[in-house]
Amino acid sequence: MRVTVLGLGLTGESVVRHCVARGDSVTILEDNSNDKSDFNERVNTVTQLGATLEIAPSDSRMRAVVENSDLVVPSPGVPEHHPALQAAFRAQVMVRSEIDLAAEESKAVIVAVTGTNGKTTVTTQITKMLIADGKHATAAGNIGLPLLDAVGQDWEIIVAEVSSFQLAFAKTFRPKVAVILNLGADHLDWHRTFSAYAHAKAQIFSNQEPSDILVFNADDPVVAGLASQSPSQGISFSVNKDAARGYRVLETALGELLVDDDGEPLVEVSNLDQQRPVDIANALAASAAARAVGASRPAVKEALTEFRGLAHRMELVAKDGGVSWYDDSKATNVHATLAAVRGLSDVVLIAGGRNKGVDLSELRSISNELIAVVAIGDASGEIEEVFSGLVPVTQATTMKQAVQVARAYAKVNATVLLSPGCASFDWYSSYAERGDDFARHVHALIAVKS
Repeated sequence: MRVTVLGLGLTGESVVRHCVARGDSVTILEDNSNDKSDFNERVNTVTQLGATLEIAPSDSRMRAVVENSDLVVPSPGVPEHHPALQAAFRAQVMVRSEIDLAAEESKAVIVAVTGTNGKTTVTTQITKMLIADGKHATAAGNIGLPLLDAVGQDWEIIVAEVSSFQLAFAKTFRPKVAVILNLGADHLDWHRTFSAYAHAKAQIFSNQEPSDILVFNADDPVVAGLASQSPSQGISFSVNKDAARGYRVLETALGELLVDDDGEPLVEVSNLDQQRPVDIANALAASAAARAVGASRPAVKEALTEFRGLAHRMELVAKDGGVSWYDDSKATNVHATLAAVRGLSDVVLIAGGRNKGVDLSELRSISNELIAVVAIGDASGEIEEVFSGLVPVTQATTMKQAVQVARAYAKVNATVLLSPGCASFDWYSSYAERGDDFARHVHALIAVKS
């Protein structure tokens, strides 16, 4: 088979190795060259395997390669309007996602997790629950290890974080357990419309059968609507105190409990390290998925009690002078920023970055919780316009300045929150680099004061 792989990132390299191993003729089309060591290592790997690598080919060259292919496999993030994909569509060449290829090869049970926010957290929690139960399980997919690499190893259960980019081109992907956490506007620079984005997410269950399971958020009307169309068995989760079914919160004389769909207790909410509604929703979703593939209630309780959160997700950086500083740099969309701010008060919000094609005006709904806003990055003007006349807004041109301005706004018992609601690629190479820079300047500011 003649296979064209679009992009030479982690996933692209994995696809190349897989296809070469099964005897395919492989060509990689990579838009950009760079001098980073990991990219150079991947170049060496694929060329030693005998694959053909073409860097920055012209549109006509891409068309020629694609039209001579039997299969095109795009890396996550390659948009539908990419010339190579458009050529494939016109020539009726099969386009498939890496997760399709992986699922077809897998001997392990696959639990797949998607949603606008919380994917990595829930994927991690499910994996920890299964390991606590003694199962041979690993996390894979968008979380780091490509799913195609994971299925080539000896795992009993693979918990895969899957993105809308991966699902958009999935044709046969069928996880035993699918999880949809929530849906809010995101990646509209790629999907163009929210409807297309939601349709891509729904591919997580579209090939399931009645013996499979879909875990879904009953509190999210879009998710609940999609779940009603699923061919598989639905298990809901809800943080609504009136919920009478599914995985939910039960109020008792001794406090709140998380319970399963039989009403059996899983863990006391007071024993969770993080107890915001979004944290409880994540815990319920993870519990439902892990229990669906055999995790015991004690294992679920152990994993949730020990879980301390992930980096750059409402991570406490410092407390000083009555001000708490939180890094929520992973909040790269409006939905995530809203979830971060709700439940807090007296917040100085640092927001902005590169807008992913979404309407930022929804952020106005949290203005009552804010003292002020520090606007950063390419979207700083949009952020200022959103909050104009509601709370004081200052634009900052560096993270150092943003931290200094935020401290000037903050009063005793205030929270300074970096929750950008936008991507990081204007100033930084990743949300992690953005969060680390924020923390560095916070600690430097505190050190100067001391």
